[in-house]
Amino acid sequence: MVYSPRLSIDQRKRLGIDLKESNRLEGRGRIDQSTRLSFVFNGKRYQGYLGDSLASALIANRVRLVGRSFKYHRPRGILTAGSEEPLGLVQLEEKGYTEPNTRATMIELYDGLAAKSQNYWPSVDFDIGSVGNTLSGLLVAGFYYKTFMHPASWWLKIYEKAIRKAAGMGKSPIDPDPDIYTHRYAYCDVLIVGAGPAGLAAAVSAGRSGARIIIADEHLEFGGSLLVERDDIDGKPAIDWVAAVCAELEGMKEATLLSRTTVTGSYEKNYFTALERVTNHLGPQPAKKNPRERFWKIRAKQVVIATGAIERPLVFADNDRPGTMLAYSVRAYINRFGVLPGREIVVFTNNDNAYRTALDANAEGVKVQVVDLRPNPDGVFVKAAEAAKILIHKGYAITGTKGSKALTGCEITKLNRDSSEVVGRSQWISCDTIACSGGWNPAVHLCSQARGTTLEWNDNQACFVSKVVQKNMFSIGACKAEFDLSKCLAQGFEIGAQAAQLAGINAKIQNVPTASHVEESSILPVFSIPAKRSWRGKKHFHDYQNDVTVADLELAVREGFHSVEHLKRYTTTGMGTDQGKTSNVNALALLSNTLGSHISELGSTTLRPPFTPVTFGAIAGYSRGKLYTPLRKTPMYPWHSRNGAIMEHAGGWLRPWAYPRQGEDRHAAVQRESSSVRSTVGMIDVSTLGKIEIRGPDAVTLLNRVYTNEWTNLPIGSCRYGVMLNEQGMVFDDGVTTRLGPHHYHMTTSSGGLAQTFTWLDRWLQMDWPELQVYITNVTEQWAVTVISGPKAREMLQALTDIDLDNSKFPFMSYRECSIAGVPVRIFRISFSGELSYEINIPARYGMHVWKTLVNHGEEFGLCVYGTEALHVLRAERGFIVVGQDTDGTAAPQDLGMDWIIAKNKGDFLGRRSFACQELQRGNRKQLVGLLTEDPAYVLPHGIHIVEKPTSTPPLKMLGNVTSTYMSPNLGHSIALAMIENGRDRIGETLSARTSDGKIHQVKLTAPVFYDPKGTRASG
Repeated sequence: MVYSPRLSIDQRKRLGIDLKESNRLEGRGRIDQSTRLSFVFNGKRYQGYLGDSLASALIANRVRLVGRSFKYHRPRGILTAGSEEPLGLVQLEEKGYTEPNTRATMIELYDGLAAKSQNYWPSVDFDIGSVGNTLSGLLVAGFYYKTFMHPASWWLKIYEKAIRKAAGMGKSPIDPDPDIYTHRYAYCDVLIVGAGPAGLAAAVSAGRSGARIIIADEHLEFGGSLLVERDDIDGKPAIDWVAAVCAELEGMKEATLLSRTTVTGSYEKNYFTALERVTNHLGPQPAKKNPRERFWKIRAKQVVIATGAIERPLVFADNDRPGTMLAYSVRAYINRFGVLPGREIVVFTNNDNAYRTALDANAEGVKVQVVDLRPNPDGVFVKAAEAAKILIHKGYAITGTKGSKALTGCEITKLNRDSSEVVGRSQWISCDTIACSGGWNPAVHLCSQARGTTLEWNDNQACFVSKVVQKNMFSIGACKAEFDLSKCLAQGFEIGAQAAQLAGINAKIQNVPTASHVEESSILPVFSIPAKRSWRGKKHFHDYQNDVTVADLELAVREGFHSVEHLKRYTTTGMGTDQGKTSNVNALALLSNTLGSHISELGSTTLRPPFTPVTFGAIAGYSRGKLYTPLRKTPMYPWHSRNGAIMEHAGGWLRPWAYPRQGEDRHAAVQRESSSVRSTVGMIDVSTLGKIEIRGPDAVTLLNRVYTNEWTNLPIGSCRYGVMLNEQGMVFDDGVTTRLGPHHYHMTTSSGGLAQTFTWLDRWLQMDWPELQVYITNVTEQWAVTVISGPKAREMLQALTDIDLDNSKFPFMSYRECSIAGVPVRIFRISFSGELSYEINIPARYGMHVWKTLVNHGEEFGLCVYGTEALHVLRAERGFIVVGQDTDGTAAPQDLGMDWIIAKNKGDFLGRRSFACQELQRGNRKQLVGLLTEDPAYVLPHGIHIVEKPTSTPPLKMLGNVTSTYMSPNLGHSIALAMIENGRDRIGETLSARTSDGKIHQVKLTAPVFYDPKGTRASG
């Protein structure tokens, strides 16, 4: 990327750039201070350096106020330095490039970056919405549910509009997204998630064996905590070890290194998704040469989860003022970004790790004090702090803060022996930053998402730890509550080699580098600081993003919400874009304290993908615009277009709806086409039908398991209609399957149901029945299909074929192979129109040739080419259903009058067990019936409700609804199919249909078959 040249002082003054970066540590951190970048935040121009995040650049420029909170519009700053950030959310860029709720901690600074605060009006400094903070006593947990119930008439007019306007934080883009996104599919022997010390050790250990590895980390650089801490490995700075390992990994042919890549989801059988930010760090790219993001879909033999841990904040009064940060984050800004978050820092902790922050800040000349909840801390870092003459307030807690839009001080008070109450007099400490640490929560999200672990409470570390039960998955390092560097390295080398071995690669543990072991004193498991009597009205936030307080949790418990999942939804705890990464464990601890139970007894909330937000563009990839749903056309499409067809979209295809002749409207064309098929002969293009080839010795076993009827006895050359059910016993799809050979079948599905049905079959074969020797192939586009139907169909086709079409030689529901116009074809004697029909499957490249031959030859027989609407009229006359139109996912075969298709004596099949459930035994279920209107010329609207006793005004008891409705030229009467409550017992009754204009139309219930009830025309 080409960066703008450094501006002169005069230029910077003219541009209004702040010349003071008083929080910047010159020459420190891992940023490139030789490359200066200009950016704009809230309309004001600032400067940072290459390698800065937006958060570090704002801190360097002494910008404390970053945004406003969701509910109370309180001033908020930066809390963390990573993807767990709940507060520093900004609106990035403008127009089509804009992106709301972007974490400032994860935005890499680039020249010209423009961002602004969210959730304020008229300005972030003066926000009218902050009046909500004054009214916070009314806006407690569950107030939505209690407030907006009455009067009911206000909901649409007032409540809904107000809630929609207030909901959300950033603004969604209105302009089309100008960026491009891609997908990448990958396979590896070992996937390592996280490139901290444990992850790097595992990667190099597995990689040295020659295993194909992928290592992914969400940050710009590999190294994790080693980029922040001042540790040594093998007697040298740890960062030197990181550089050597990265260089070795880059030299491995079978290693893929993915920086700026967040593994977002973990699914069954080691299937992972990951989001790679390819050019985000370069800013808007109008040239569109490279994708903005790449969405990875990875299948791995073995997986090593080394995602580290997330520091847990302490909950105390007014703990959300800008300047309150996590201790590790303060350390990260000092050591990694060369930025001082403050000049007077108070470290508030219950563990030894936070003393590292005190020591590092003190080394930079910062005035540091430590407030330690523990009365007698004595670890190595504590002693080092004492040696550095850092003032430590032992057994104290922060019980309040002060400041408006930035922190200016905090109150500390002595705790009693068990830390349950504050005692004694308080004192105020001047500070501009509080670096708090309540311990660490291992980032177990990916382990849990695929249900591969159970979470167990670790009393020693006061955190949940994953117990991996899924095969081929390991959890190491801080993700497994191992925080000692030497042990993390040893664990990484051991598990990396073990994962490679299990992947089938010969591997052995290499020499493990040495790192000093630091013994830390025990953590004090205090999660919320008890309030002083004088501070009862102050807010103790445990979920920063959704403004959820300790009082909200206590109220929810008093109102009966004792389940973790219920509490989460009632209070909105952990339901923000951060998914509770810094708040969930505190919420569980507070709930357990309120209920008087141990935290391990409560369970935990469900951790779902994605780990961090994923853009819709990345998920869609190239499937957008015209490529979102590729427009599919049959081989005969040019003929349809030239011959005046009205085209419709159906199942992703363009299909002919009807062929109006000169002087005809659409309705007249459909009526003519429907009559012609019944009286002479018609032809239709049905190439869009789904076609699946099924081969293998267990093919018939598959058919018996997915269809309701018996398939073992189907002879070669015969066809059979079948219905598929889902696990709930509801009709899923239907079609005709033909046996072409001993272990070879040809299945047809509806045009729109192909993808769903093929995926359904593939899922069962891969996931549940892998032992079956069956191979399925989607051959839909390999065959063009035309159907000839009508009384003259046999006569017309016989002259063009080399086989005998006599009924005795080629009976109904059978199959033959022959040639037409010199092209080998398959002919199936099946019918969806209720007429004598021949379904001709033609190799797709010859589809147009055979179609034209049939059209030319059919002229002497009065051939009528017809469209899909006429086909629907014909099939409705015969009472044939269309799955998805006459069914809605709640119809069982019995409801459709198809008890005959359920085999009584064969083994189990999908959905069979559900027939015994109470719902399917209910006597008043909706059933398929036919309807005839009192006025034969009136066609009922599709979907209209059928009622028993119409009244002048709603509400009316609905008995069912119309699913298909047409004017039948062959019956001289409108017809309709409907699903009616207890419909078959009502046949012969007269019910009513009430249209939207208030008119009442009488309808008579009939059997759903209106034409040729015995089916002799199709079988003759």
